[in-house]
Amino acid sequence: MPELAALAEVVRSGFTESVHYGSAVGLDPSGRAEVALGQVDAPVLPRSSAKPFQALACLTTGAALDGPRLAIAAGSHTGEDFHVRLTGELLADYGLGFDALACPASWPEDEATRDELIRRGEGPTRERMNCSGKHAAMLAASVANDWDTASYLAPGHQLQLAVRAATEELSGEKTAHVAVDGCGAPLFGLSLTGLARAVQGLVLAAPGSAPRQVADAMRAHPEYVGGTGHQNTELMRALPGAVAKGGAEGVLVVALGSGHSVAVKVIDGSPRATTVIALDVLRRMGCDVSAAAAFESVAVLGGGVPVGRIVTAGRTRP
Repeated sequence: MPELAALAEVVRSGFTESVHYGSAVGLDPSGRAEVALGQVDAPVLPRSSAKPFQALACLTTGAALDGPRLAIAAGSHTGEDFHVRLTGELLADYGLGFDALACPASWPEDEATRDELIRRGEGPTRERMNCSGKHAAMLAASVANDWDTASYLAPGHQLQLAVRAATEELSGEKTAHVAVDGCGAPLFGLSLTGLARAVQGLVLAAPGSAPRQVADAMRAHPEYVGGTGHQNTELMRALPGAVAKGGAEGVLVVALGSGHSVAVKVIDGSPRATTVIALDVLRRMGCDVSAAAAFESVAVLGGGVPVGRIVTAGRTRP
């Protein structure tokens, strides 16, 4: 098996302070691996990068999802008030409340929202958790099919079997490992190449088809995929037609409207360089990502001012 690749470097004052190792794969629109760095055929846990496939399963099993509702089902929202409001409306349409959510209570990722909750004397709640939109969609699909809502996170539940089938169909692979995600939902492992193939399948699907509906909702409503200032949200705004979805432990998928797709896994689990790496892979494939130049490096601060950058491995030192 190939060795892990050096993917990004943290350069402070001209000194390489840290190196992020991992794997990254870039597929051309035909599905051929045009760029392969590290162990691209080894299994990974996709974490929240799998949410678009989970949303697809909810849609195809009968949940009434479109527009922002489909985007938040495929997203990791930042817990802002408009995210919570939409999640509550979706649940209410199926006769449910926030108490039906089985995800853990959490503070919102949006700092301004969190600070306001603290000022109001409120604490972490399930609806503020970044996966609550996905969980609401899973509950909606369960109600639509008269499936048990108390056990909707069990790997053998009808909804989770549909998620597994959708993931396997899009990726062209059988599940490599079954795990439990941070939100409590089943997680189906697949290779990094399979992950890139799966997100590619969303953007290349026929207009109007269920997979294409997921991609179109994410692209039309990126604020529900992430939130204010969220990197996935801002990257999709910078690259119209792109789908971007990150996951915990250093995972990211990006697919352009052209069908070029990238999947990244940083082995130390840090997400700070994943967008930098993904854009570099797209550039290596000849894709024009100049509109996202602001995301091609990350500032390293010293005393509150930039003294270096996080850049792809091998780039000229800042």
